[in-house]
Amino acid sequence: MVPKSAGQGHTSQLLHGVLDMCLLSIINEEASYGYEMVRKLRDRGLDLASEGSIYPLLSRLQKQGIIEGYLVQSSEGPARKYYRMSHEGKEVLDQWLSDWSKFRNSVDAVLNGGAR
Repeated sequence: MVPKSAGQGHTSQLLHGVLDMCLLSIINEEASYGYEMVRKLRDRGLDLASEGSIYPLLSRLQKQGIIEGYLVQSSEGPARKYYRMSHEGKEVLDQWLSDWSKFRNSVDAVLNGGAR
């Protein structure tokens, strides 16, 4: 029997490996701010991500030149930092999506006993 908490930890580890790609995919759809990205991830079934967990990733992606950050004034409070894709980011996302597709197909083949 697998303890309930073990499943949650395993899912969290899996998410950690693909969260950058998921964030880039959301940003590629439209420029977004942190809370909005978390909401979009949750709406799509990835409810383990929180604002606190994505901001370090967004900061790293920005430092790498993959995304760009800019401030937008908000009528609801302080300015919000939005993120948009850079040209390099679109190339990175395209490569990650290609790599992901190959990886996913290989894992599926292993889990399905070699059937593709």
